[in-house]
Amino acid sequence: MQHDLRRHHGLNQAKLGFMMIFGLFGKKNGNRRIVEKQYATLTTAARHPYLYEALDVPDTVMGRFEMLSAILILYFRRTRASATSGQEIAQEIVDAFFEDVDHSIRELGVGDAGVPKRMKKFAGMFYGRLESYAAAFDAADHDALAAALRRNIYPEGGEGAPSMNGLAAYLFAAETAMAGVGEDAIAVGALTVLEPRAPAQAV
Repeated sequence: MQHDLRRHHGLNQAKLGFMMIFGLFGKKNGNRRIVEKQYATLTTAARHPYLYEALDVPDTVMGRFEMLSAILILYFRRTRASATSGQEIAQEIVDAFFEDVDHSIRELGVGDAGVPKRMKKFAGMFYGRLESYAAAFDAADHDALAAALRRNIYPEGGEGAPSMNGLAAYLFAAETAMAGVGEDAIAVGALTVLEPRAPAQAV
């Protein structure tokens, strides 16, 4: 079964990608603080030291992109059935994410002419991860998620690449925890992310 943000938040995938890349989401002033609060929580979770020290995520620009993508995918899965306000917040968080990607690309020295091409590449990477991770979550297939994480985080492959089983177990536990968060928390940007500690790895 194909998964995309249209199914999650009622937007055509191509249109959503265009809006993300070129910053065309209409930001509602009333949502600004909520979006900033929620996005800060998600990015903090994606930068948790345990992910990089114990769960085999490389502490690099791409490693951080991979983790933030994974955390955002969990968030989108949680908010796909939320009320309109929750979906609007989620859409603006997508925009914030790609604004961060744009900023990071420019910090790496990519000129204005090269940014749109790089942004399209990252948008494609994100959608690919959304589809493969969602399929694994929907099937409750830990091995499939670990394999997808390994392909994305260690694209060079090789026998020395980590299995990513620990990270997959954490993401399943985090999704379960998110499922228990009420809509009142979603509406005010107060959804929290399970901390990646060793006890949370039990399946």
